[in-house]
Amino acid sequence: MSLSKELLEELYNQQRLSMAEIAERLDCSQNKVAYWMVKYGIPRRDVSEAIYHWQNPEGDPFEIQESLSDEEQELFYLAIALYIGEGKKRDREQVSLSNTEPRVIRVFLKFLREICRVDENRIWAWINIFDDSSLKRAQEYWEEVTQLPRSQFYKPVVRARRGGTYLNVSEYGTLTVGVSNTRLREIVLQWCEDYLNKHSL
Repeated sequence: MSLSKELLEELYNQQRLSMAEIAERLDCSQNKVAYWMVKYGIPRRDVSEAIYHWQNPEGDPFEIQESLSDEEQELFYLAIALYIGEGKKRDREQVSLSNTEPRVIRVFLKFLREICRVDENRIWAWINIFDDSSLKRAQEYWEEVTQLPRSQFYKPVVRARRGGTYLNVSEYGTLTVGVSNTRLREIVLQWCEDYLNKHSL
């Protein structure tokens, strides 16, 4: 029995099911699905896209807000400027930023929550602190700042202080906040590139 082109396109391109999921849905072999996709000339997703779909089976964990108010536009510009200066750009999966200043952390989280509309459960935080500071106080402090539950904090990194001068070092350490998503990372990096190019000429 043949599989219709319309059905395969609906399941693979619209519902974003994998070939294995389509085979299970249609109660047939994966080889049969692959055969008819080749026959109909339905292009396969590349490996990175397939991995992304596997990691995000319910679709993107974010939804970029299209129409921004004047206040939201100001937030957007501020967050992009902060990301250009403080954001992690080399990690291929993360959209994250580190700082000791709670207002910077709040601004970036507001950007993720209100502009990018990231799934709240996908936002994570990570404390990096010296061993002569109170980790318990730091955890309580950053939970209050971020309004994130302890379950969304990664295991903290506690470093030995090795002497020297540490002027203005926060007793609460440095906090990194972010979301792990390759597609959102590409979008944010492109925003950074666009605004750097626009204002550096």
